[in-house]
Amino acid sequence: MHSPLDTHYLAVKRILRYLKGTIDHGLLYKKGSLDMTAYTDADWAGDPNDRRSTTGFVVFLGSNPVSWSSKKQQSVSRSSTEAKYRAMAVIAAEVVWLQQLLFDLHCPLLWKPILCCDNQSAMALSSNPVLHSRAKHIEINCHFVCEKVTRGDLHLQHVSSAQQVADVLTKGLCSPSFTFHCSTLMLGPPVHEVEWG
Repeated sequence: MHSPLDTHYLAVKRILRYLKGTIDHGLLYKKGSLDMTAYTDADWAGDPNDRRSTTGFVVFLGSNPVSWSSKKQQSVSRSSTEAKYRAMAVIAAEVVWLQQLLFDLHCPLLWKPILCCDNQSAMALSSNPVLHSRAKHIEINCHFVCEKVTRGDLHLQHVSSAQQVADVLTKGLCSPSFTFHCSTLMLGPPVHEVEWG
């Protein structure tokens, strides 16, 4: 903000063009089941200035997104596994909070939430306590994920990078991928009701 460059100006223009072209878009919610699925991702060392990663997550209740976030991590990760594991810790805490909220609203989940990640190493770290000796440099609070998985409060599921919905919140994507993930997030122009007569 204090010393903008031409690249910053071009980025702002691109954002404004995108907003102008999607001014009529919004979230579309559909009736469905009360099963919870969470997607989490991180771009390892994505910020070229400080090499911090960005955590992104989306939580679905049925097919509807109910919680999402994109935020830069507070410290530099030494590997992609560490960046993804930190992201898993953030989403695990969010899922636990949403579970408690639904319970307080007398709508408890019938099935345990599923946490989807595209990094096999991060998933192995969260479900195998033996591997923790190799990850002592990761903050203690990240092991919250391991506790939840070990107790069966969360189920882990691997998804391919192409199916990783949270990708749209962590990095720039090519147009087809971006459009695909936006439709998965139920983002789009308003749907008009058709009257059958």
